Amino acid sequence: MKLDINQIKECIPHRYPMLMIDRVEDLVLGESAVGIKNVTVNEPFFQGHFPSRPIMPGVLITEAMGQTAGVVVAKTMNLEKNGGLVYFMSMDGVKFRKLVEPGDVLRLHVKKERSRGNVWRFRGEAYVEDALTAEAVFTAMIVL
Repeated sequence: MKLDINQIKECIPHRYPMLMIDRVEDLVLGESAVGIKNVTVNEPFFQGHFPSRPIMPGVLITEAMGQTAGVVVAKTMNLEKNGGLVYFMSMDGVKFRKLVEPGDVLRLHVKKERSRGNVWRFRGEAYVEDALTAEAVFTAMIVL
């Protein structure tokens, strides 16, 4: 299943400048998805990070992974209909491997490791082309 930006905005509450994904591909309900972030020099964070060498902050890469996972949860649990939200609870094993710069297309692979009640645990990996740029394991809670 694929989602465009309008369908993503039905699933998660994030809006500019904090909406970090442009589309979702390969969504498998209850399991996984690939989020796409087209990184442009017009991103507001590049004004200060860093003006002479724009680099996407790692924390925003992990946020993009979390938003992709949030879409998986929202579509799986039909949260867009009942108003539930997905919140980060923890992040483990976060590693940044390669810089993400303007012009890059960030592919955010998230896969559910387990879910118990309203708590879901995901493994996320971010890629530019075939290069791993970041990885993390994170837990999210659904609040209705």
